[in-house]
Amino acid sequence: MTEAAEKLKPALSALPPEDRAELAHFLIGSLDPETDEDAEAAWIAELQRRFEDMQSGRVTGVPAEQVFAELRKKYP
Repeated sequence: MTEAAEKLKPALSALPPEDRAELAHFLIGSLDPETDEDAEAAWIAELQRRFEDMQSGRVTGVPAEQVFAELRKKYP
């Protein structure tokens, strides 16, 4: 990692989680700016299917707080 990148780490780490997530999304997107239309369509179809499953009651959601708490226990 370059010295410039290392110098950014402390300031970036101090940002709120939402800002860090947005930056991570931006940086990952900058690595491969090409959009795979087939993948995009597949994700949209999957999201629609999951939404319909939730709306119909075929599946029930788990609160995010519970999911993250379980992950923190599993991966301290």
